[in-house]
Order: sequence, then C-alpha cells, then structure tokens
Amino acid sequence: MKKIIILVGFLLVMYILSIDEYNTSEDTIRFRVISNSDSKKDIIMKEKVVNELSPILFIDNSSVEEAKNNIYSNLENIDNKIDKLFKKNNYNKKYNISYGLNEFPKKVFMNKVYDEGMYESLVIEIGEAKGSNYFCILYPSLCMLDYENINKDTNYKSKIKEIFSKIF
Repeated sequence: MKKIIILVGFLLVMYILSIDEYNTSEDTIRFRVISNSDSKKDIIMKEKVVNELSPILFIDNSSVEEAKNNIYSNLENIDNKIDKLFKKNNYNKKYNISYGLNEFPKKVFMNKVYDEGMYESLVIEIGEAKGSNYFCILYPSLCMLDYENINKDTNYKSKIKEIFSKIF
C-alpha cells in the first residue's frame, strides 16, 4: 500500500510539473524577424539578421526579468548590428525594431499552440515586412532547439525510470 501511495503522489507531482507554465504572455518573450518579401535575397537577409543577433539574444537567461534587461540593454546594439549588416550587404531596406507588446497571429511552435494576441516580444520588420518570418521564444530560451533534426539514434536516460528503479 505504501508503494501505491508513493507512486500516486509521484505521478501527481509529475502532472503538476508538466502543466504548461509558459503559455501566458507574462512568462514568455517572443522573437520575430519578418522579411521584406519571400524573394531569395530578402529571405537571406532575414536569416543574416537572425544570425547576427544570435550571440546577444539567444542566451540562457535565468528569469524573465533578466531576459527583458538583456533586450533593453542591447536595443542600440541590435540597431547598430542591423545597420552595419545592411550596409555591408548593400541592402537598401529600412527596418523597424519594436520591443514591447506586439500583435501576434496564432502560432504553432515545437508542437505547442500559442494563441493570437498581444505578447511581449522583440519584432524586427524588414522593408515592407510582407515575407515569411523567423519565430522563436527568447524566454524561456527555446530559439536554438531543433527538435526535428535531433539524431534518432541518440540514447536518452529517464530520470523517472531511475527513481522508480531505486524505490521498487
């Protein structure tokens, strides 16, 4: 009976921990770069912008406040990096950087549905911003995870299985 109570308690704790705590606008910071159009040149520039900003944005922040501070303190740096990148590539488009509450359409990201609405986010619109967009979650840091291309032969150890094997 004691093992059943422990098992039920453990499953209850696991369920509570599995509840999506990051699906509210207060707990996430989104990132979006919208290309001028879907032309090859515009898509390449969108990707270059993401790559240029990666070292300062795609870091593992320990809290949402730390992530916000990182973005605020780097807004001028972000502007300078994009400006230099466009000049270096002779890309004569204007761009707009918006950090704060921005309108987002409904989005499926990493098998999770994010409802449409106003979300805290960093949005960079390039030119007319009528092309495809790069989207990720800056906080919690989910930008650099690529679940579709994970090696299928990788062996994963289950911490839950280890705990159960020690108990039983």
